[in-house]
Amino acid sequence: MRCPLCGSQKFYVKDPEDDYEIHIFSIMDGTLCFDTDTDASNAPAVGPDTETYCNQCAWHGKLNAIHSL
Repeated sequence: MRCPLCGSQKFYVKDPEDDYEIHIFSIMDGTLCFDTDTDASNAPAVGPDTETYCNQCAWHGKLNAIHSL
């Protein structure tokens, strides 16, 4: 999956408990894969309606907007 504006494959979500903490991920073969520096047990739940941000440009929207491309 790629960003609809710039084509990047890296995205992030903000931690629901700390707006300054982000969790970077990519989507490979339909599977959300957090970067290696993110502990999976501490990663926030990410679903189709989760506000998602591109890690390269200003695009942001619901995760399902990426899946529909």
